[in-house]
Amino acid sequence: MEKLIITVALTGNVPTKAMNPHVPMTPKEIARDVRQCADAGAVLFHVHARDNNQRPTLDIGRYKENVRRIKETAPEVILQLSTGARAGKDWEARANPVRLFPEMASFTTGSNNLPGIVYENSPQFIEFLAGVFKETGVKPEIEVFEAGMINNALYLQRRGLIFPPLHFDFVLGAPGSMPGSVKNLMFLSESIPPGSTWSVAGIGKAEIPLATAAIVMGGHVRVGLEDNLFMPDGSPATNVKLVEKVVRIARETGREIASPEEARRILSLDPARKDRIVSMLD
Repeated sequence: MEKLIITVALTGNVPTKAMNPHVPMTPKEIARDVRQCADAGAVLFHVHARDNNQRPTLDIGRYKENVRRIKETAPEVILQLSTGARAGKDWEARANPVRLFPEMASFTTGSNNLPGIVYENSPQFIEFLAGVFKETGVKPEIEVFEAGMINNALYLQRRGLIFPPLHFDFVLGAPGSMPGSVKNLMFLSESIPPGSTWSVAGIGKAEIPLATAAIVMGGHVRVGLEDNLFMPDGSPATNVKLVEKVVRIARETGREIASPEEARRILSLDPARKDRIVSMLD
């Protein structure tokens, strides 16, 4: 098996400090968690932004401050900026994180139900955002909440808007979308093209069981307070505790942990593009 890539979804758009006091909100808190998680074995970081009132925001200045702090604190890690719609639906605002030239950015290739909202990604928006990925050379992580999102990504590939090898993240267990079962994970992992890479993001109680399944199946793992606020014993989680849990499970099963350089090779990321984002921070 390839070495295991551990992604951390640090903050998200939904969790608050009232839900879990360890959720990082400020750029300083986010960068601190990145450093601690990198020291524990994580290499890829899925980054959202919050405003001064801790609300989700697509403000590009806030993204830049998050990136600046992270690059100062953990320059070796892979940054993946979010293009999610909970912070706003304006197409240009959602595309702006990609235009900062991170190594990766999230790309949900379809619409689905989530608690309290329809997570809307119309065919027209998907083609628009795919064009931004093509223009910038940023690698998309295809976020899959439902099986049809795989086919939508393959359609974009046939159109020449995104390019193989594709990387998928299966988001399982979100209320309103595909349940967080190992059966669903196996189905999705067997539905992507040969040569693709994949990770799983289990929501809530599904996080650690699905992470364990992915480790032994040869996939990769995403954990973090965006997806799950509690440890398996019910105690409040921290981002670093979740990473440490995955590392222990991987070591018990004989799976080695990827370094940032190894993760870039596995994900077909060009090391020469590692710091393109730095030039965008002025």
